[in-house]
Amino acid sequence: MSLVEEEEQTRATLVQRRLADLIDDYRPLAGVYDEMIGDDGEPRAHWRPLLEWLAAMGPESVAHSFQAADRHLRDSGVFYRVYDDKAGSERAWPLAHVPLVIDATEWADLKTGVIQRARLAEALLQDAYGEADLVSDGVIPAAVIAGSPEFMRPLVGAKPKGGRHLRIYAVDVGRGPRGRWWVLSDRTQAPSGAGYALENRLALSRALPHVYRSLNVERLASFFQAFQTDLNQINAKAEARVCLLSPGPLNDTYFEHAYLARYLGLLLVEGDDLTVREGKVYVRTVSGLRRVDVLLRRLDADFADPLELRSQSWLGVPGLVQAVREGAVAMANSLGSGLVESRALMGFMPALARHVLGEDLMLPNVATWWCGQERERAVVLSEFDKLAIAPAFGAQVPGLPDRAVALGAGLSPDQKADLVGRIAQRGIDFVGQEAVKLSTMPVWQDGRLVPRPFILRLFVAATGDDDWTVMPGGFCRVSDDQDARAVSLQTQARVADVWVLGDEPVEETTLLPKNQNVRIRRTIGTLPSRAADNLFWLGRYLERCEGTLRIVRALLARAVETVGDGDVIEGLVAALHENGALPEDEEIRHPSNVRLAITAITDQSAIGAVPSLTRSARFAAGVIRDRMAPDAFQVVTDLANQFHSIKNRKLTASDAFEEVSSALRLIAAFSGLASENMNRLIGWRFLELGRRIERAVTTARFMAQLAQEPLRQSALDLILELGDSQITYRSRYVMTTSRTPVMDLLVLDDNNPRSVAFQAVRISEDLPLLPTAMAAGRPTEPVRLARRILADLQTVQAEDVTRESLLALIDELYALAESISVRFFTHRAVSRRGKSLAAEDLA
Repeated sequence: MSLVEEEEQTRATLVQRRLADLIDDYRPLAGVYDEMIGDDGEPRAHWRPLLEWLAAMGPESVAHSFQAADRHLRDSGVFYRVYDDKAGSERAWPLAHVPLVIDATEWADLKTGVIQRARLAEALLQDAYGEADLVSDGVIPAAVIAGSPEFMRPLVGAKPKGGRHLRIYAVDVGRGPRGRWWVLSDRTQAPSGAGYALENRLALSRALPHVYRSLNVERLASFFQAFQTDLNQINAKAEARVCLLSPGPLNDTYFEHAYLARYLGLLLVEGDDLTVREGKVYVRTVSGLRRVDVLLRRLDADFADPLELRSQSWLGVPGLVQAVREGAVAMANSLGSGLVESRALMGFMPALARHVLGEDLMLPNVATWWCGQERERAVVLSEFDKLAIAPAFGAQVPGLPDRAVALGAGLSPDQKADLVGRIAQRGIDFVGQEAVKLSTMPVWQDGRLVPRPFILRLFVAATGDDDWTVMPGGFCRVSDDQDARAVSLQTQARVADVWVLGDEPVEETTLLPKNQNVRIRRTIGTLPSRAADNLFWLGRYLERCEGTLRIVRALLARAVETVGDGDVIEGLVAALHENGALPEDEEIRHPSNVRLAITAITDQSAIGAVPSLTRSARFAAGVIRDRMAPDAFQVVTDLANQFHSIKNRKLTASDAFEEVSSALRLIAAFSGLASENMNRLIGWRFLELGRRIERAVTTARFMAQLAQEPLRQSALDLILELGDSQITYRSRYVMTTSRTPVMDLLVLDDNNPRSVAFQAVRISEDLPLLPTAMAAGRPTEPVRLARRILADLQTVQAEDVTRESLLALIDELYALAESISVRFFTHRAVSRRGKSLAAEDLA
């Protein structure tokens, strides 16, 4: 035997030993179907190639690859939000690393069953909002339809634009003990998870590229390509937009909304971005109102229109239902499509399939008995301890936790008696379902594989007139609880990629254009007014924060170094109060000036304190997350986290000084990123305008507060320190500080990046470049105000600048900010001259 053959044999022996270790350590639960290991204790055939790859890599290499996947997700900013957390905190994406593997034969059956179920759901919605034959023919009781809160009466009789209620459908499936797939729930309202499934795939395929390619894993891009094409085909007008309607950044899956919008080339909007005019839907942009023809809806239907649906909703668009009725906008999915999600309907699905499709269900759902029927209610009560009891329509009902399932056998005698009484009294609100024990799949934990229960969500997209395309994979949620009956990310579950194996190498598909077909573009499309507004305010919040931090640092430095006089320190404290950085009663509770400075960076309630300003900056950045580079967003997040975590710490003056200096470096880093990495497009100009206006206000306020007669040397030195202009002053004037040159340097010198005049020049240059800043060749009000401010600064002498003129300048700068808001962000607003801005912007 040659040396090469010996090495190959040694390696093969090592791989087999590692493979045996992986299998020997794996212990499926008795009586539960396991995806990886068969009843004979051996790996199933379609899992063996993956296991052999993992064994060949070895534990250290596998762990390194999985760390690379986590790093990709972290660098991409993938997150989800936990509602039960009082802070609504963002959590890192919990990838389970090992994919769920499905072979080609089994996938073909799943694919056929899911398409059949999508066809049935569409037919049910067509009937419920159309002729209602299923109720009149007695196939389903009227209460199953009319009793659901997802049945939207205002939409009865409305024909969906494009002909379909469902543009994307999802179904949660799990296996029974014998390995048969069962439907656990239908998802028709606004199915989530497809974007996350794509991120899971990107992370894992980059971490295990050789494994991924060798197993011929079906690609996901073809599904998204078909879905994108379908949405664009509904779009009737070339100038109209296809938008993704999101509830906003506080939604638990907001990252997915932003990600899908970017990936599919859609405009991400919220309710406030949209308006209905003359029965048509428009998006408010900085260029005016632009027509919207298609909305991919991720907002629950009853929140969509406060006029005709939930009147308390702040998330919807008044008049949207009327626009849908008139066929002016296509909703994907249609308002009211969530009707299919009710558990009450699951008990009727087998009969509906035979009646509507003339077929038996290929993917049956979990056995379900709706307690609104006498016979079914009797079954539930007689078999109570063997069943799971759940809300019939998804809403909270007395006797059950919100949207939760209760196992009859797990209730106390008092709980059982209470629930039985409620079912007997009002059975329409409840269903009984077969208690399902989920099958398991492997999860990588502490260097070995362990079995964990999972639920698989599959996605189907409508394509063409009567076609459906199934995503070759899905969104898999894995529980950390070995005896889980349900799996949710809100309860600390993990997620796994889903690999559907092909019989031959898979053709590479991408939504990206081919190299030879790339059309040159130097813009990124429409900028919604809300996004521009948040960019504008992000710049303002960060500049306000910097100004307050500079005051605090100066105050702490004088306390630590025991220099300065009482007037200067009083001026600094007064500046903190004027900035709103201290609670109103702070003089009484904290007589120490050091404590006042520390309070300005630790108090969580004062609106001008650093924690409040950084929270506001973080929120504004979160709204425009899809438009920010990950590094820039991370800087803002780090800044907010720094002053959120500081609240419970007892700081010394030296500790506080270091915290402030660190925060100022973060703000400088953001400024550098914005200056060097952002394209000089419309969004960047709004960010700059916010920063420039607020910096001009901050500098003018410093001068008005501190440059007062009788002037002290220490006060002028402090002004130069706050304006970060000491070095420039000393290089120009070999003399002690004097009021006139200080005033010139910080107010009138347009070469000094910290001066008011420098900001005024930049504002005057950027404003006319914005859309609609000029009307019929003439400047609009914001441009006129900016030019007036600049002209005043260019014509005044330094010795003539007074406290009163500085205060008047601050008022003019705030008037300019308000004018920008009215012109570009609030198309329904009316300017101070009484002229509506909306009419001239309608397009």
